[in-house]
Amino acid sequence: MTFTALVGSYVYLSGNEQWQPVRVPRTFFVSTILILTSSVTLEKARRRIAIDLQEYGRWLLVTLCLGLAFVASQLIAWRQLVAEGVFLSSNPHSSFFYLFSGAHGLHLMGGMIALAVLTARARRLLLGIEDEKRTAGTEAVCLYWHFMDGLWVALFLLLWFWN
Repeated sequence: MTFTALVGSYVYLSGNEQWQPVRVPRTFFVSTILILTSSVTLEKARRRIAIDLQEYGRWLLVTLCLGLAFVASQLIAWRQLVAEGVFLSSNPHSSFFYLFSGAHGLHLMGGMIALAVLTARARRLLLGIEDEKRTAGTEAVCLYWHFMDGLWVALFLLLWFWN
């Protein structure tokens, strides 16, 4: 609901005379590829859960690394914006760039914490320390992660096309 309200505000304010379009940093394209790839690797993990715990854990770790790379690419994009003289308070459009990518990044970090927990549980399962209660948690994390991926694609397209 928060993102829906923010998108509504973004569209409404885009008609404002203070609205100055900001060029989408190229790094946003890279981060979009990273996050879409992370959905693929997470699906590979989900499909390996009942077949091969070692591969399941490996794919979870790859997904976690891609999530970290996504957040790093967002920080690089912010640095690119600052280098171009585009700051949070420059104008309403630049504010939304920082707000959308920052809020999304914080939510994605929650997903990365969940991925780290699943990765640790997979390791414990391999060592025989933990029982087999893993499917529901994996399904929940997959649903959350894919939602975050879809949300980023929608925000990216909004920032790219609606300025």
